[in-house]
Amino acid sequence: MTRSEPTPFLAGEQQTRKPYKALWAVLLLGWVVSYADRTLTGPVVSWMIANEVGFIGESSDPRALGGLVGSLFFTGYMLTQYPGGRLGDRFGHREMIVLSLLWAGVLTLVSGVVVGLIAFVGARVLTGLGEGVFYSNDRTLILNHTPPKRRTLGLGVVISGLSIGLTIGIICTPLLIDWGSALGMGAEAWRMPFVVFAVVSLIVAGLCWYFFRARLDGRLQLGPPMLRLVGVSAPLLVAVLGLFIVADELRWPTWGTAIGSGVLAAIVIAVIVGRLRRTPEASTLLSRDIVIVYVAYIAILWNLWFFSFWSVEIVREATESSLLAAALTAAFNAGAGILGFPAGGWLADRALRKGYGRKPLLISFSVVYSLLVFAFALSISGDGEPSLFLLGLILFCSGLFFNALQPIAQGITGDLVPEKQRGSAFGLLNLISEIGAVASPVVSGVLRDATGSWAVGTWVAGGIMLASAGLYVLVREKRPQLQ
Repeated sequence: MTRSEPTPFLAGEQQTRKPYKALWAVLLLGWVVSYADRTLTGPVVSWMIANEVGFIGESSDPRALGGLVGSLFFTGYMLTQYPGGRLGDRFGHREMIVLSLLWAGVLTLVSGVVVGLIAFVGARVLTGLGEGVFYSNDRTLILNHTPPKRRTLGLGVVISGLSIGLTIGIICTPLLIDWGSALGMGAEAWRMPFVVFAVVSLIVAGLCWYFFRARLDGRLQLGPPMLRLVGVSAPLLVAVLGLFIVADELRWPTWGTAIGSGVLAAIVIAVIVGRLRRTPEASTLLSRDIVIVYVAYIAILWNLWFFSFWSVEIVREATESSLLAAALTAAFNAGAGILGFPAGGWLADRALRKGYGRKPLLISFSVVYSLLVFAFALSISGDGEPSLFLLGLILFCSGLFFNALQPIAQGITGDLVPEKQRGSAFGLLNLISEIGAVASPVVSGVLRDATGSWAVGTWVAGGIMLASAGLYVLVREKRPQLQ
């Protein structure tokens, strides 16, 4: 097969080698702060529920409302996935990374100081809209600046920052809330994590800007893409927040608002895909194999945000433990990615070098993960209280396989399109797959309130993941030429 993209690593010793390992490190930090910022909402909601304070704790259906807040965040997050990739292809992927981190830092701070449910929801939706452009541009930068034989490893190493951010968000949020309580903030102590994480995010945004300017292609032009991003985000914010306000005024049930959010997302996806089908890029961006990957990846985002958003609450209820003990146990699932992500990338690159391809690993890891999720469902569905050790062990083992399979799927996706279309391809991947992230928190919360148990939602998560393994069987992998 002919290699479809040029790369400076294969053209000879006279060419300057890009600092791809330093790039990995900088982007990893971006993932850390990005995921810490979005993960803290789950533990904050759990704290409000446990203490019956704030606009969540005082609600008649707090878990469903808390899940809805998470789902609306991811509605915003998903809606800028494809526009973010397109803007990166046009204005530069470095620029979009810096803008995403700056935007997220500012809006995370706003989330911690606003008053009232509607203002909080608006701030979280705006945070999601800005963070939505990070993924497609991050994945594209790695593939474009890393030697082909190390690309999947690079994808895995960098996205391990996701797990680090999840772990920090899950563990540090209760500690920061306690700190806020010790400072006399009382029922407003939940604001402290937002303020602290926002400051760290802004520092990392400055570091990325400095690195890109000094060591990766020079000066950045942030003005034009910023204006375009604001132009894209404004109507999307109006649509999502308008939906929530109408639902609140008409007293819609939480699940009804979630359905409305899903319909909005479906309309946006349909419009984008409809326009794309009329362009020459449709032959690659909407090819049979890559569309299967788009759909199968919904299961990954469903499971990611089922456990990321609700694992603390699940463990707390199942074991009747403290919020901090539950957070430390749930962190085993997130922390497993620190090993799982790079291990999956390394195994995939090794399989490519040996001529096996990456697809068998992707399928087998998906099946094993599903079985471990079913084991977790059994553990919390009995009459007795499972031990924290047992739940932590299952969460860690399942996290290893779950996180390992993600860079494998991303590597396959990147090789199905030409280099110049990778930003758009990863944008479409996350746009469509974020359906899982939008639906998972609120559907799971509604199932918990309806059945009195988290077991049903856990069985659903495992079943969806098992179905995705069957879809991966249908994908015809395109392998890059290695040198």
